[in-house]
Amino acid sequence: MVVRGRSSPGSLRCHATHRVLDHERNRWGGLATHDEMEHTGAGSLPSIPKSATLPPNFNARTCDRRLDPMPTPQLLNDVISLLLLLAPSAALVSLVLAGVNLRQEGGTTFAVGGRFTKWMFWAVVFLTLQPLLTWFSSFGINVSLPGGGISTPWLASIRSDVASFVTNFVVGRIVPTLAAFFVLRAILDTASGEHPLPSIIAAIFLLGTQTTFNLIQNYNTQTQYATADVLDSLWNHLAGTIMPIAAVLALVGAILNFATRKPFMRLVAVALALLCVSGIWKLVLSMMS
Repeated sequence: MVVRGRSSPGSLRCHATHRVLDHERNRWGGLATHDEMEHTGAGSLPSIPKSATLPPNFNARTCDRRLDPMPTPQLLNDVISLLLLLAPSAALVSLVLAGVNLRQEGGTTFAVGGRFTKWMFWAVVFLTLQPLLTWFSSFGINVSLPGGGISTPWLASIRSDVASFVTNFVVGRIVPTLAAFFVLRAILDTASGEHPLPSIIAAIFLLGTQTTFNLIQNYNTQTQYATADVLDSLWNHLAGTIMPIAAVLALVGAILNFATRKPFMRLVAVALALLCVSGIWKLVLSMMS
């Protein structure tokens, strides 16, 4: 222990080494100078005065208060709430991008793992984001999502403005215009000798963006398996509702090809396969079991 004059080297508080070591040329430091050391004897230290003891109001509990958990700031909770509340708007934008990429991938066909399926998957993830985050609790990670709305006024304004922009401008005005351009593209495809069906399917998908969004929301079970439940429900909707309509269209195309003396048996086989897609899937499962 070193002293400075007749006092202790600063208030020790709860840190025993707080401001003890210093350079001896610092006249305000806590180290004894060379003259002080000679005055007390070579190689010996000056006696520690009584003022070097702990103050009477010292409380060891103050050393542990900094270890107590700090509450999450309200601004941070509002930012997290803002991101969660903007997830439905992000899902709408993902559906719009999925419709655009559907035409780029062919319209009637799409690549599994391609851009269309990627944006459809992200739309499902955004709509089931809060139930999906509950998986972190099972991993041992405490995820405490803020409840209620946004208390910060300017963050609440950002949320309402972005949601209004996506709903009224992107989905309400831009999407119908994109669908109209795809209809024009179908006419130009026909004029150039290509098939107009891919552009027409993309236009129909874009016009049904809000309906698809509501359908996915209805399939949301708000559980840990909500994402998988929505994907399963979309598959059942595709196999039970969309595929029979596609089968009817294939039969109509087969009739037109038969009337114009073009090959039609391929379309008849496709129509039968579309009507039996659920049965074909069950057959594959039974073969693998």
